[in-house]
Amino acid sequence: MRSLRTFAIAAAVVAAIMAILVGFAFAGSRSELASGTQVAGVDVGGMTKREAVAKLDTLHERRSAVSVDFSAGGETFSLAPNQLGIQHDWSAAVAAAARAGDGFGPLRGFRRIRARVFGAEVLPELVVSNAALEYALDQISKDVDRRPRSAAIVRRGLRFRVAAGQSGSRLDRDAAAEVLVRTLGRLERKPGATALPVRITPAPVTAEMLAGAAARARTAVSAPITLKIAQRRFRVPRWRIAELLVLPRDGALKLAFGGAAADAYFGNLSDNVGRPPRDAEFAVYGESVQVVPARDGLELNVPRAARTMLRAASRPTNRVATLTVVREAPERTTADALAMGIDTRMASYKTYYSGTTDRVTNLQLGVRELDGTLVAPGGTFSLNEAIGERTEERGFRPAPVIIGNEYAEEVGGGTSQVATTAFNAAWEAGLRISERHPHSLYISRYELGRDATVYWPSLDLKFVNDTDAWVLVKGFAEGDGISIAIYGGESRRVESSATPLVVTGSVEVERVEDPTLPKGKQVVEEEGSAPTRTSATRKVYSADGELIRSETWTTSYEGEERVVRVGTKVAPMKTKPVPKAADDVAPPAEPAATPTAPRP
Repeated sequence: MRSLRTFAIAAAVVAAIMAILVGFAFAGSRSELASGTQVAGVDVGGMTKREAVAKLDTLHERRSAVSVDFSAGGETFSLAPNQLGIQHDWSAAVAAAARAGDGFGPLRGFRRIRARVFGAEVLPELVVSNAALEYALDQISKDVDRRPRSAAIVRRGLRFRVAAGQSGSRLDRDAAAEVLVRTLGRLERKPGATALPVRITPAPVTAEMLAGAAARARTAVSAPITLKIAQRRFRVPRWRIAELLVLPRDGALKLAFGGAAADAYFGNLSDNVGRPPRDAEFAVYGESVQVVPARDGLELNVPRAARTMLRAASRPTNRVATLTVVREAPERTTADALAMGIDTRMASYKTYYSGTTDRVTNLQLGVRELDGTLVAPGGTFSLNEAIGERTEERGFRPAPVIIGNEYAEEVGGGTSQVATTAFNAAWEAGLRISERHPHSLYISRYELGRDATVYWPSLDLKFVNDTDAWVLVKGFAEGDGISIAIYGGESRRVESSATPLVVTGSVEVERVEDPTLPKGKQVVEEEGSAPTRTSATRKVYSADGELIRSETWTTSYEGEERVVRVGTKVAPMKTKPVPKAADDVAPPAEPAATPTAPRP
């Protein structure tokens, strides 16, 4: 045992000595890099640090503009290191390679043996332009990224087929960026294109998933279907069923009836089998009012009808769909109308046509628009809201209007006469008038102090229904004028009076020079008028004679300028004749000889 132990120790000592000797044998020079050392794929073994850095710099300058091919999604893309602004720290990489093959004595030898046998590669730290890298990835993604496409059912006439879906693809940007930088950072290039990582996205809906829907679609158009609604029947042909079908798309797997064709079809069907509800209305006959009863409507439940028809179309036999209509109640029932308490005419007022044909058209359109306006107890009637904006698209026409104290022309001219008519109807009905604007100029055809004007949207005519019943405003376009009547449930008596017009100032005069008139001559072109003022008083009594209100409205009218043309033409001056010079005077003519009678 002692001999064996002695032998083993001796062998270990010999092996250690041999290993040290081998380590020293392969230790080489510390100034040279170990054999088998690579930096960025370039063999720099046996070189000094300076030589290795110089070689790497030279190769980088030579290859920085050389493109490298990359493949993704069946496409090939070429990029050069300088396109991404790639830079290397060669000195740091060579120093790291030197440290990997360095050490004391035999340890350096063993490290160099390992590098010689297995190789030792150092990758330098790289600097890259992030903006350039993102741009390159964007360009690659444009050609690689593709949305998956689901399988779909395609109809041609009455035939259906299933179009296969297609998987999608998407560039893995993070992994692709690492591959691009690492590959372009190497100086030694491999043949062929370097693959970039791409993720494949399967189609959400495959052809197998749509097989059942396609079979149901073929069944749906295999024969006509019959619709039963009450005592009526309708036949829906195969081609119509095909038009109504909405085939599965965007991941859906079921058939449905829908789309523009279905909307049009069910709209026509609803009109054919249904009817709209009719609200209770008011018919006026002179001073009395009658309620026209409401009528329920009949409405087809379109979503339910579509589902019922689809179930019938999905059956190979018994292809009958029984549809039902439901009653649709009116918004204002007969009971509602009777409860509103409108049973008598409170007042009516009429004004007569004047002006152009376009102005008359505006008057007629205005009263038609406000006709039938209902005002709840405590509610306010607004003429602007009742008529709406006056535009040519709605049929209003340009006609004269008063703006300030001048006449102009605007679309809707004449609506102020509608306002005056409505104002006087409310005045005679005894309703409280909350907003009224008089004309700026006096108009003699209206009652003193009882005119009104409106202008969209700033000037309005408003009155309040201060009775306990609803109020109905009716407008009439008659042969010689317009009239507005107010109906309600309360009769009031109104006493009215007005003061004569009082002149409140002098007529302003505008003188216009006229070079065609002789100087000193004046011609009155427009007479003008002085500003005036009047007051209208109204006393409103209830049906039993109790005074409800007494009020006085004072109205001031502006005057119109008197326009006088003043002559500025100067008469030509009369001139005396200038005598001629002596040399220019012709000699007097000799007297003509007169015959004399012979002497006896």
